[in-house]
Amino acid sequence: MKILVTGGSGYIGSHTVRLLLKAGYEVVVYDNLVYGHKESLPEDIPFVHGDLADKELLIRTFNEHNIDAVIHFASYIVVSESCTDPIKYFRNNTLDGFVLLEAMKECGVKRIVFSSSAAVYGDPVNVPIKETDPKLPTNAYGDTKLIFETMLKWFDSAYGIKFAALRYFNASGASESGDIGEDHDPETHLIPLVVQAAMGQRDSITIFGEDYETPDGTCVRDYVHVNDLAKAHIKALEYIKDNPSDAFNLGSGTGYSVKEIIDMVEEVSGVKLTREIGERRDGDPPKLVADHGHAKDKLGWEPEYDLRRIIETAWNWHKSHPDGYR
Repeated sequence: MKILVTGGSGYIGSHTVRLLLKAGYEVVVYDNLVYGHKESLPEDIPFVHGDLADKELLIRTFNEHNIDAVIHFASYIVVSESCTDPIKYFRNNTLDGFVLLEAMKECGVKRIVFSSSAAVYGDPVNVPIKETDPKLPTNAYGDTKLIFETMLKWFDSAYGIKFAALRYFNASGASESGDIGEDHDPETHLIPLVVQAAMGQRDSITIFGEDYETPDGTCVRDYVHVNDLAKAHIKALEYIKDNPSDAFNLGSGTGYSVKEIIDMVEEVSGVKLTREIGERRDGDPPKLVADHGHAKDKLGWEPEYDLRRIIETAWNWHKSHPDGYR
């Protein structure tokens, strides 16, 4: 089976590409390299340097490589930027995503696994969060993901394109080998920021608010290892072959506070960090934790990595690649 992986040179995409190859799939990566890193891919993998807006190139890629299914990662992901520059996010994540779906329809490609987000829930009504809970995004990024999920629903209904929408919580960690990992510019994710502080690349780590209604006053999030996420994509790809389209939360089911993350990085690294307290950030819910029971029941998926191992793999990656892929 041949899989087109859009955004396959990105953080989660590159880890998924490796597991797909290991599982015996043929893989073609499609990426515009705006944020991806071609260095994260095996040298001999078929690679198409292109943008999702280029429908002709997408169709040519589908036809020349006889693509059977798509795993769609290509999106912009910085929540704060999505609120200050929503045009960029709606164009890439939604409009260009529509071009991808249109090309799939024209080429008869009938399966897609979509990299969605827990951001579709916004400030959650219930914790842990279930797939059936209200979807009320509080930022443009979450809206782009929810709109694309809606498009998937209608493309399934009208054209028979089956989908799995995987709603990630906090993707984290790096490969066990330490040769691929997280490298964003700018970096906005907590674990790599704390690790960079432990490496001396930052003078301190800022905690944005310590007066939330949580046990230690700081925000609580659900962290899931990137390899666990990659495995879920393969399971979802197989699932929708013979089952209805569906959406799945991907998280550990356990929440950790900002202070607990800093504590664990200090434990793993052996470095005591300077902590500064900043103001709350707009749109930061106090607690986001997944109920992943649906993925367990339907996909047979459960996360294997605990927090310590997540941070150990992140630490190993950043220590061996202090400047990322550069």
